[in-house]
Amino acid sequence: MAAKATMAVTGIVLLSFVLGHMAGNLQVFLGPEAMNSYAEFLHDFGHGLALWVVRAVLLACLVLHVASAAYVVRVSKAARPVGYVMKKDVATDFAARTMWMTGLIVLAFLVYHLLHFTIDPLGAYHDFVDAEGRHDVHRMVVTAFQSLPTVAVYVVAQVLLAIHISHGGSSLFQTLGWRSPRNAKWVDRIGPTLAAVILVGNLFIPLGVFAGLAS
Repeated sequence: MAAKATMAVTGIVLLSFVLGHMAGNLQVFLGPEAMNSYAEFLHDFGHGLALWVVRAVLLACLVLHVASAAYVVRVSKAARPVGYVMKKDVATDFAARTMWMTGLIVLAFLVYHLLHFTIDPLGAYHDFVDAEGRHDVHRMVVTAFQSLPTVAVYVVAQVLLAIHISHGGSSLFQTLGWRSPRNAKWVDRIGPTLAAVILVGNLFIPLGVFAGLAS
């Protein structure tokens, strides 16, 4: 099905971004200079045009990913208009059964995350400038994660993202025809492994900052 293939391809792009975003944000523990220099590089790369190209590609992938997922769910429900009297999941797990739910919650968190750090409609971080005259991203992140409710929101969101990736990261190989009896054992471990790495890395940022490791 074309919708599933679209979900898989866009999933690869989005997963790559999640890994890169995590690696970049972990620089908060290297100090203000490293973090703010990294942010300035991203902002000025290609005279700023490259950043908007990347954003446009990511937005397109996100829209296609969500639209394809909604179509697949709708087709699946239409194929079984009457629910099972007794449903028993055999070749599935919790992550697979909750893909639509974790996906929707992560999407809602993404909107919150963009409003929180990128758009900043209340102007909470607009005046944060470092000694070099750059936007002080390091101070922004450290300040944001002094709030326990904010940390809690990010922790819950990262756990749900990891659950989503643990299934999606492996199932995309099946969708694209890259899984076979010969490689099935290690392919099935890719999703959970990626999910674990991303979970640890992304949780370390809010929890580490809250603990005072990035003052």
